Amino acid sequence: MTTRLSLFDSPMFLGFDDFERTIDRLKKSSDGYPPYNIEQVSENHLRITLAVAGFTMNDLDIELEHNQLTIRGKQVDDQNEKRIFIHRGIAARQFQRGFVLADGIEVTGASLDSGLLHIDMTRIIPEPQIQKIKIKDKKASKPTQVIEMDKEE
Repeated sequence: MTTRLSLFDSPMFLGFDDFERTIDRLKKSSDGYPPYNIEQVSENHLRITLAVAGFTMNDLDIELEHNQLTIRGKQVDDQNEKRIFIHRGIAARQFQRGFVLADGIEVTGASLDSGLLHIDMTRIIPEPQIQKIKIKDKKASKPTQVIEMDKEE
């Protein structure tokens, strides 16, 4: 039996089990197509760029469900019988590429330019919230009073 150590085994990361399973699932499901870049455009702006040459806007679909960003591409295979290929190296292909976005990342838009699909995102910085937790002193707390009531007969 092999025990796998993970960053998420640390007691500082309580409740991140689902996140770790999602990362493992994404590692197993990616086949490398289409190639992509993730870049930090400015301090709070990110961009994912996918190389989707040959796809039109109608062939592409972008969906965000919770923190899961999914990009799908589906080309229709041209079955035109009048075309005779001497060599066919460009095939109609479909793909699905997923990204797990961190909390506070908001997708602001997408654009298609010269075979590159750009998905722009902004990191929302929440205002810090400080919450005071009241500490109860069990020894100083008063016992609950029991009040007996006379029953009328």
